[in-house]
Amino acid sequence: MPANLMPKNKVLIVEDEVKIASLLADYFLQAQFTPHCIHHGDKVIEWLKANQVDAILLDIMLPGKDGIQLCKEIRQFSDVPILMVTARVDEIDRLLGLELGADDYICKPFSPREVVARVKTVLRRTQPKEEFSEQLVLNEERYQVTYHGRSLELTAVEFQLLKPLNREPGRIFTRDQLMDNMYSDNRIVSDRTIDSHIKKLRKKLSEISPDEELIQSVYGVGYRLVNS
Repeated sequence: MPANLMPKNKVLIVEDEVKIASLLADYFLQAQFTPHCIHHGDKVIEWLKANQVDAILLDIMLPGKDGIQLCKEIRQFSDVPILMVTARVDEIDRLLGLELGADDYICKPFSPREVVARVKTVLRRTQPKEEFSEQLVLNEERYQVTYHGRSLELTAVEFQLLKPLNREPGRIFTRDQLMDNMYSDNRIVSDRTIDSHIKKLRKKLSEISPDEELIQSVYGVGYRLVNS
């Protein structure tokens, strides 16, 4: 199919600052998306129920319904990828958004090119996940791991850390959630312990594929497995 006849991904931009929304729309148009802008929170749900989109950029601070409430309501009838946009970087907002079903966060100020790239990444993650099984395979019964067809020697703790990330590629896991998977005896460990194990795991993965960053940090939240 010719490139100009390929179906375009549709993105909804929910942003009350008209100039920012217009700028983002221009960048998405250049990237072969079809953007639509809404500037007031009260108009989002009705529009979404009448229109289909592939992704939503959802600002938290909106007139009418705020982004947190909208995310909660959208998740009641749709699993469309949602990227929260916020100038508030405190951890409570981030975690609350994740619990409500947000797929990613973008913090202001941002680069429009970065926003487009992040949306593309989220859309790739929502595609069928067989591609992950081709590069990373865990045999949980035998405690064996292969990465790009090569055996990966992991400790028991590293294996337990990798299991939830591999089962749900793209999902962001908090450090507490990863701790619960790693240690069945409910021991208390610090965030630095998780970070240390992640560092060692990344080093082992990079020895096989130096150009890929399979485990990605999400600032202030935790980690996720991504397809680079």
